[in-house]
Amino acid sequence: MKTKFFKSVAALCFVLSASVLSLGAGAAEIKGPAADFTLKSSLGKNLRLQEYRGQVVLINFWASWCGPCRQEMPILEDIYKKYEKFGFTIFAVNVDEDSSLANEFLKDTKVTFPILYDNQNKVSRLYDVKAMPTTVIVDRNGNMRYLHKGYQPGTEDHYVKEVKALIRE
Repeated sequence: MKTKFFKSVAALCFVLSASVLSLGAGAAEIKGPAADFTLKSSLGKNLRLQEYRGQVVLINFWASWCGPCRQEMPILEDIYKKYEKFGFTIFAVNVDEDSSLANEFLKDTKVTFPILYDNQNKVSRLYDVKAMPTTVIVDRNGNMRYLHKGYQPGTEDHYVKEVKALIRE
């Protein structure tokens, strides 16, 4: 009986550790033009990706109910502040059906980069977003260069590496 229990616990530990390790495998280099879109921002004006050609743009799809998204937001703010002066911006695309949920979260988590609302998930579908958060980095020519699904501490190091490389191009 004890042997069967320990084998079950060992199997469960293996499955859980494999799952945790696979979280880091959510990054990939991607190529191809970034789909253009226009969304309303938290400041009330429409922002269009195409108008940011010439800048490196990190597009972060997030939701207020997503714990890793909430954890990542202040870290994205730090990256934004550090690299904004080099032609870098962030579009934080909120996918909540009710944007007031995002606004409530942002009362306590102040960010200075644009918050965009994709209430009907049109842009999320355009980018085939299936995990929260999902981050796409677009180069100065409007091409997708990096994709990451999920967030765990340390993911930001990959973002910074990609952003720095694209700023230098």
